[in-house]
Amino acid sequence: MDLNDAGCRARFLLRDRDGKFPAFVDEVLAESSIKTVLTGIRMPGMNSIMERWVQSCRNELLDRCLIWNEHHLRHAPREYEHFYNQHRAHQALNQAAPLRSVPDPITAPERIIDLNVRRRDRLGGVLHEYSQAA
Repeated sequence: MDLNDAGCRARFLLRDRDGKFPAFVDEVLAESSIKTVLTGIRMPGMNSIMERWVQSCRNELLDRCLIWNEHHLRHAPREYEHFYNQHRAHQALNQAAPLRSVPDPITAPERIIDLNVRRRDRLGGVLHEYSQAA
């Protein structure tokens, strides 16, 4: 993918110190004016958040979706990012999403009986958003 065609330019590549990156990769990037920034030595926490996001994206989106073309390739991860940050429950956040707080619990029995939950499918049903109807 040519970033110049997209109207942007990458200046940095942040990566870990894994041996799977040969030295010539850094040389090729340097020729394109892209600086390689390495994560700290023996600091697994520096990379863990992004690795978890990539794992979730692969398991919940890419393993269940066939990418058809470049437009779809750009659209699907954008939709997943919105879903991940706005709707997906995260155990580490007590079932909240990073950009949405946990709603107040419903304790009144009359409200529980008439609970109306709606499901919105995204990306052709690969992702599901649930919300309480007003």
